[in-house]
Amino acid sequence: MHPVLAEDRARLTELLRSVSELAGRELAAVDARPAARLGPAPEPQPLPAEGTGTEGALARFAERWSPGFSGSSGPRYLGFVTGGATPAALTADWLTAVYDQNVGSGIGSSAAALERETLAWLRELFGLSEAHSGAFVTGATMSNTVGLAIGREWLGEQRNVSVSDDGVAALGPVTVLSGAPHSSIGKATSVLGLGRASLRRVPLQPGNREAVDVAALADALERMDGRPAIVVANAGTVDTVDFDDLRAIAALKERHSFWLHVDGAFGAFAALLPSHSHLTDGLDAADSVCLDLHKWFNVPYDSAVVFTRRQDLQVRVFHNSSPYLGPPSLPDPDFLHLTPENSRRLRALTAWFSLVAYGRDGHREIVARNTGLARRLGDALIGVPHLRLLAPVRLNTVCFTLADDPTPDRVQAAARAIAATGDVFVTPTVYGHVPALRAAFSNWRTTQPDMERALMAITDATAPVS
Repeated sequence: MHPVLAEDRARLTELLRSVSELAGRELAAVDARPAARLGPAPEPQPLPAEGTGTEGALARFAERWSPGFSGSSGPRYLGFVTGGATPAALTADWLTAVYDQNVGSGIGSSAAALERETLAWLRELFGLSEAHSGAFVTGATMSNTVGLAIGREWLGEQRNVSVSDDGVAALGPVTVLSGAPHSSIGKATSVLGLGRASLRRVPLQPGNREAVDVAALADALERMDGRPAIVVANAGTVDTVDFDDLRAIAALKERHSFWLHVDGAFGAFAALLPSHSHLTDGLDAADSVCLDLHKWFNVPYDSAVVFTRRQDLQVRVFHNSSPYLGPPSLPDPDFLHLTPENSRRLRALTAWFSLVAYGRDGHREIVARNTGLARRLGDALIGVPHLRLLAPVRLNTVCFTLADDPTPDRVQAAARAIAATGDVFVTPTVYGHVPALRAAFSNWRTTQPDMERALMAITDATAPVS
């Protein structure tokens, strides 16, 4: 054994204690860490010929790289939809590396059974039916891609061809219908060989909505002349967290043939709130569902889930034929037969810990608190003369812009000025053809004082220079 590696092995407990101490200091100061770092990164250094050991690597990391990391796990990082890591999730993430289970195969470990238990709990949490089976993947993009891959195989089934065997060319032209699809849907159509041109946008409801006009969707399906399609519905859009009428869309299956995929990456968490659960009514009717846990579930990157009613088609797409891996036996095939990956880390452990530690009520409280803070920020921005709220605050995201001349350059400059304060980070977008900014509340740490500090930073950084 290499002498440096041997020394690290001998001192492993001591080294882990050092890492724990560094982590403790960083977490204790996360509220004070700037929400965004805009300065230049360190210059690259050559590959080390001789190692310094873990202690030396830790010291070099703390000196060169840690100071430039953003406070993305902190309470005022309101960019994208980024959760933090609750104490239970962080504990589980460390243990995931300690046990280092390859959960792709169920041979020789109970790790796969833990994932199945966790999936059953999540299915219940979001109100899905027992017909839905799930699997952990890396994020919403992969969840959407897997869901659409199963839908692609369903299209083949309707046309009496096997896409997994004969390729996507056997399908002929494919149509994917959606009102306001997330950009990852277009990416998925490209990855799956359906082509970005297959994604056709359906008119939205009037009144500056992001929800699809169900009548217009019905007309688009009618024009398919009986040809099957894929419909992507939204349980929470990116800019304004608008919801398609999932139940009404599902009812269209009585007259039309389509695979219903619901992108509920973070909006599906509305199901946890009695006051908002009507927004996810009909989620259980979906053929496949995307849920992203490193968003509002507050587990570390990367963690998401895809659920589907057609696990048989999922296996047909993703099964790995090799004697040493075993056959994809239903109803509980190994997870390597359900996702693009063969080898998989035990992503389920962070979710399992979180559900055991905080239960349904704990996660409901996070969603309720974030939703309330978003609403209060939106209400406050209405009273700021130089800013303009662009849409109602439906859940956890506030979409706003400059009241005067919101050009792309001016809005981008406003985003940089807000980030430069270090107090809050928001991301630019375009809503209704208007360059805008969006603040998304999804971190378990965020409280009323954080919202007030964010409001002050946003107001001051965007104020006109007199």
